[in-house]
Amino acid sequence: MVGSGINALVCAAMLGGKGAKVLVLERNDRIGGCMRTEEITAPGFIHDVMATTFVLFITSPAFAALGKDLARHGLEFCHTATPTGVLRPDGNHAVLSTDRAANIAAINAIAAGDGDRHGSDVGGIERNAGLLFGLLGGALWSYPTAKMLAGDAWRRGPRGLAAFFGEALVSARGWLESTYQSDTIRALWAPWVLHAGLGPEDAFSGQIAKVIAFALEAAGAPIVKGGARNLLSAFEALIAEQGGVISTESDVDSIILDRGRATGVRLASGETVHARKSVICSVTPTQLYGRLLGKDAPEAATEAVQNYRYGKGNFQIHYALNKPPAWRGGGLDKVALLHLTPGLDGVSKACNEAVRGLLPEVPTICVGQPHALDSSRCPDGKAILWLQLPEAPRHIKGDAAGKLQVRADGQWTEALREAYADRAEAILANHIDGFRESVIARRAYSPADLEGMNINLVGGDPYGGSSTIDQSFLWRPFKASRNHHTGIKNLYHIGASTHPGAGLSGGSGYLLAGRL
Repeated sequence: MVGSGINALVCAAMLGGKGAKVLVLERNDRIGGCMRTEEITAPGFIHDVMATTFVLFITSPAFAALGKDLARHGLEFCHTATPTGVLRPDGNHAVLSTDRAANIAAINAIAAGDGDRHGSDVGGIERNAGLLFGLLGGALWSYPTAKMLAGDAWRRGPRGLAAFFGEALVSARGWLESTYQSDTIRALWAPWVLHAGLGPEDAFSGQIAKVIAFALEAAGAPIVKGGARNLLSAFEALIAEQGGVISTESDVDSIILDRGRATGVRLASGETVHARKSVICSVTPTQLYGRLLGKDAPEAATEAVQNYRYGKGNFQIHYALNKPPAWRGGGLDKVALLHLTPGLDGVSKACNEAVRGLLPEVPTICVGQPHALDSSRCPDGKAILWLQLPEAPRHIKGDAAGKLQVRADGQWTEALREAYADRAEAILANHIDGFRESVIARRAYSPADLEGMNINLVGGDPYGGSSTIDQSFLWRPFKASRNHHTGIKNLYHIGASTHPGAGLSGGSGYLLAGRL
């Protein structure tokens, strides 16, 4: 197993549970991929540096299969009854709970009828869950998927099934503007498409936003007690219990082929490791077909890699505070993930600026409040904030506000990183009484910093490549891709760059383990 993100760990644990002899090779000094926990601001303040929310994992088939074993090894989740919310510059805000009836009433109070529409939207996801989640998480090139589609076509009729898929392709803007009267409710859901690697004008972004709304309402936005590192510790213990081995600081330099079959890997140290059955790589297509296979890569894959597109970068900011934030809005102090945005148009504008290589003038800010869910994350009476800005250019062409100086080579610098963090902090401070006086320490990470920590975050893209419809489902990573095959016998590809895409569900690792 090359790489140790969530998909690799799920795959290793699933295979180990069936008696396979598993070796996980990780180039860094720790496992986890985008799961990383450190005291990066001040002693006693425990931060998840990148990924922090595990709703996709706890609702996944992988967790259904492995959850009890991981719990035996110390895994616990912390929850809140208010998983998400939005706060706009004028102070208007909305909070979503895990109680659908309460949500319908609260949203109707903001705009009459919008709550009923919310109930209809999440109810529609519930009614179509079998088909939706079968496609979102199943092996697409398979008999079970073909049988599922045939059965659905029989029940709905071919035209009904075509209509369902047509509706699923609607953009978030199309969905929100045609469904909700309130700009605040539109603002509640518009930012969530960014967490799927999409923008509000992208095809399918409306459907994925509805799926996220359903998942948050049904399962919340849980975090791991004590930090994501405890999920990694549980996986380490489970894999070791099964007889598997995890080796860190083991940089795989190339894949060994013998007569068209993958037979092992060669490490940068020169050591050779042989594989009896399979070599599984949880990396980007660039890494797999470029660095690891090189001239041995299939010609079609080499050509496809040249056309593979990566998405926007991420920007992270972490705070240690001497007291919980005093939000200017009722009920915001217990929200797990709160978006600060002007609204749908604000998300659209910032997303478009980032795609064009500009630093957004008003970035969308996702504020996580881990202390509100897990008191063990910081000293008593203190607080931590986890900020994600999902619209950051990988290569910087300029500043949309015309205020920050960027280098001619388009690279992130420490000075630019801190200046852009100041821009986000000014927005944050405008919503919290006495915020700046409460700050003990701040730590920011640019897209370049994130790539420096994980080679698979190309340009700081945490989604393994653009998630637009032409690089998703049957066409992920390539137009001719078929499940997790590579065109080389016994060599398989998993991770965010493969179906079912990015997120912490462990989906590709689960699917491949089941197949093997």
